Amino acid sequence: MSYDVVRTRSMFPALEAGWAQFDAPGGTQTPRAVGEAIAAAIAGPLSNRGTSSPSERNAEQAVLDFRLAMADLVNGDPRGIVHGRSATQLAYDFSRHLAEDWRPGDEVVVTRLDHDSNVRPWVQAAARAGATVRFADFDPATGELPVEAVAGLLGERTRLVAVTAASNLIGTIPDLAAVSAAVHGAGALLYVDGVHYTAHELPDLDALGADFFTCSPYKFLGPHFGVLAARPELLERLSPDKLEPSTNAVPERFEFGTLPYELLAGATAAVDVLAGLAASPAAAAPDASATDTATPDASGGTARPAAAPATPASRRARLIASYAALHEHEVALRDRLEHGFAELPGATVHSRAARRTPTLLATFTGHEASELTRRLAGRQVLAPSGNFYALEASRHLGLGDAGGLRVGLAPYTDDDDVDRLLEGLAAVLR
Repeated sequence: MSYDVVRTRSMFPALEAGWAQFDAPGGTQTPRAVGEAIAAAIAGPLSNRGTSSPSERNAEQAVLDFRLAMADLVNGDPRGIVHGRSATQLAYDFSRHLAEDWRPGDEVVVTRLDHDSNVRPWVQAAARAGATVRFADFDPATGELPVEAVAGLLGERTRLVAVTAASNLIGTIPDLAAVSAAVHGAGALLYVDGVHYTAHELPDLDALGADFFTCSPYKFLGPHFGVLAARPELLERLSPDKLEPSTNAVPERFEFGTLPYELLAGATAAVDVLAGLAASPAAAAPDASATDTATPDASGGTARPAAAPATPASRRARLIASYAALHEHEVALRDRLEHGFAELPGATVHSRAARRTPTLLATFTGHEASELTRRLAGRQVLAPSGNFYALEASRHLGLGDAGGLRVGLAPYTDDDDVDRLLEGLAAVLR
């Protein structure tokens, strides 16, 4: 099915301001349906979770729906879906949980391709435990992170490997399945930062081989918070500090305080919008398989309803179709951008991996990236510049802390946006 970008753009009130938005790697614009879901949840009857009143049941349903939606998105178990304030906060939390078992002489592997939120928490946790940190390098000439770069660092004392599913700076998508096989072969755990990946590729926890996988709804049309997905039985092995009266059920034992029910409702709506990107408006409405009510299990957690035979209308199936259509659309626009950048004077594009997201990092001889950002903004084109917290990657590319101009696509990006960016860059470079 062809991708209808005109219909998609009509869902985003923010686009009426007239800007060409290329800042999606930092966070997408929000569809009307997501804002309406947040407003409906917070303005309707709402209280702490329970079953005695409509307000309690609304809160309970918001949590159950959120876990089901995220489980559909990552092809996981809703009992393994953990809410967090951000992916960074989740990495810090789980670095502390996991490092409780680390001892001097143990080893942790991180990569120079990653956002610092999947580097520094592990480096700091290792330092406290007396463990050794090993850095896997990517090839700055190609942007590739070879499997051997990680596998060559593994040993019998390796406890955890932290790696990105897609670089937020240059878009590289490593071969995670091969990395996972090597990591698990060494008896270690794999913690995957999927924040940038999930905006462009549909996650599948089993196929990726991730023990822990994080993402952030605001990168894929939703509100601002983070999500961690893992197997429930793996979460059961971790015992975080918690308040005495709070539940010890998984995943609730990792979620401190009252959850933001309205934001959870917004994230559910965002997944439903994503699932409808390849459908006609009539077919895009959530179906019964996407909204079945989960029921409490014996431990006080939530159990997924008995799985019905997969149908073309199931939310996971619709997500697969939508991501396929979105991928085709974004690759076509990325190709246009890359050809256009190749014709600009002094341009160097650092996004070169064979498999990569539609995210380009570029530098221009004789021009500061921050100045290009400022001048493009004068043309209502938003293309941010910097290292975007991928500090190790920026330095490894020889760009220091300054980074470059980053251009990222989103479901609402169209050919006119690309034209405006290329024309704007050509003008300001002159």
